[in-house]
Amino acid sequence: MSELAERSGVSAGTIKHYLREGLLGEGEGVVRTSRNMAYYPPAYVERITLIKRLQEDRFMPLKVIKGMLDEDPDRALALVELEDRIIERALEQRETARVGAADIRERYDLPQNVLDRLVEIDVLTPNARGYDADDVAIIEAMVRFRAGGYDEALGFTVYDTLRYQEALQPLVEEEIRTMLGRFAGEVDPERAADIIASGTEPLRELLGAMHSKLLLAELRRQAGER
Repeated sequence: MSELAERSGVSAGTIKHYLREGLLGEGEGVVRTSRNMAYYPPAYVERITLIKRLQEDRFMPLKVIKGMLDEDPDRALALVELEDRIIERALEQRETARVGAADIRERYDLPQNVLDRLVEIDVLTPNARGYDADDVAIIEAMVRFRAGGYDEALGFTVYDTLRYQEALQPLVEEEIRTMLGRFAGEVDPERAADIIASGTEPLRELLGAMHSKLLLAELRRQAGER
């Protein structure tokens, strides 16, 4: 047990708790030599590490983790590795493309109070190094909206962006479930990250085109009702 705790980086007390909860299987491969002594299979190290990652990095309760491991432990590991690589790639791209707050104020004719409101409602998420590429794209869109006449005088405010954020959230959640379900265990994490990156721009174009079609269809429908 002490060696298992050392190799996995998890305390013996926590490992014993995992054993009691059935997270390490039904004791397959465990060789007991006495009442207080047992040898554990090397595979336990990887499994314990995975459980801890799911707990600490994804805040998953043990009950959910147990269900994943009981169903398919290899797939659970593949899923974690896939998620980690996708997140790592996305963070790498964002950190290298950040634009400082001073540069944003100089480049774009957008009032500071509008920027502040967008940050307050989590539409923009800058850090100490500035705004990432998606933040900049949102800022550019807001500037174009205002230039086209979508301004406060007509009742358009930054809070209108929340409508799109709220509508997109369930779509994004379903998209993530679908992608991870199809990629995990089937596609190498690096290749999966490449596929997702290559689909970013086409997806934006697809959503924009579909929105335009739906907007026109709804205008026609409402005009027909009148």
